[in-house]
Amino acid sequence: MAHARNEALIAWMAKNGWTALELATALSTVIRNVTQKSSTNGALTEGTVRKWRAGETTWPQSKARMALEQVSGRSAADLGFLPPDRRKSRAAPEDPLLRRTFITAASAAGAAVLSGAAPSVGSGDVLRLRQQLDTVNALDDQRGGHDRVEKAALAGAQEAVALQERAATQRTRQKLFALAADFTATAAWSCVDARERARARHHLDRALYLAGLAQDPSLTLRAWNSMSMLAHQQGDHAEALAAGQAARTTSITRRDPLYASLAHARTAIAYAHLGEGRQALRALDLAAASLDKAEPDRPRPSWIAFYGAAELHALTAIVRDRLGDAAYAEAASFQALAVLPDSFRRNRALATVRLSLAQLHQGEIDQATATTTKAFDEMRGAPLPGRMRSLLGEFHRDLITLAPGSTTALDWADRYRTEWSRP
Repeated sequence: MAHARNEALIAWMAKNGWTALELATALSTVIRNVTQKSSTNGALTEGTVRKWRAGETTWPQSKARMALEQVSGRSAADLGFLPPDRRKSRAAPEDPLLRRTFITAASAAGAAVLSGAAPSVGSGDVLRLRQQLDTVNALDDQRGGHDRVEKAALAGAQEAVALQERAATQRTRQKLFALAADFTATAAWSCVDARERARARHHLDRALYLAGLAQDPSLTLRAWNSMSMLAHQQGDHAEALAAGQAARTTSITRRDPLYASLAHARTAIAYAHLGEGRQALRALDLAAASLDKAEPDRPRPSWIAFYGAAELHALTAIVRDRLGDAAYAEAASFQALAVLPDSFRRNRALATVRLSLAQLHQGEIDQATATTTKAFDEMRGAPLPGRMRSLLGEFHRDLITLAPGSTTALDWADRYRTEWSRP
């Protein structure tokens, strides 16, 4: 005879991160503490919980049922169990004294379970939050810096910090701190992209703290990488270099060359802004060498998905253009656009503006202005992030300097004002 699965119990376990084994262990702990019996006779097993989930057991025995109600904070009926029809059952009625005694004693035992004696927050919550983080990062890739991204990321961070207080194990607690750090770094990055520098600094300080609690060097590197970018926005290129060097010294760069490559590329940009060309080019060479050693299919967090050959080409274009080699910068921008996935919409638009700047710096005014229109088309339907607006403003200033009063410059200025004014 087929049984209907207990969907209510399954949903509650999934939401709260319980496995069948963890729940059986937790309930057995409550029962043992209440009955004061250390014997394993009558202890619940993983198989017991699986039968509940499968609907093979529709009404658990009284001790198991009361323990489940105490641990879950819900009635057995709310968890999908159906009491037998007592008119058709010869079973003895439940002893009210037993129930009162059990509930009184279970209050303390259940509290101990929920406070750490047995798991209350586990892998289910970690997985759910990680999927939520991936969604937020994907939104950032599409739209760029936006308050919606920041708010969603901060909400995720707040939930992760709250859940770690009821983590089943220290390992789970560290995973939740890591998620909180990752969410907070995403919020910070959204502010960097939007050029909301004060909020970005606040979030990055918090992200570094949480990454320390998580003991996660990859997230420490992420925070320093964003710190370096923020320092550039503030015109403090020496601090940008120091942040890039801090990223380079994190332990993850010794274990995974991909992270080392990103850190080298970030220091290259700082050296270029400081006018130290030889150091900048050497850092780029180190970034390329490290990237060649990286395993592309190695599992990594979603935030680092943006970095690879395409991003290194894009960063190379920035360095080369800053050092006065606009032709090399143009070639690097073309290389970046050739391999940048369509899903990285904001990054493609930024690489397109960088391409137009390299063309402009070679005196190709008509070609450069035509290229920038592709960036506007790339971001059609989404607001222009503050970082992109700033880069377009740089293009506008250079265009007016090189071709003041020209028809091309005036026509582009009209388009620029139209795009700037849209939300």
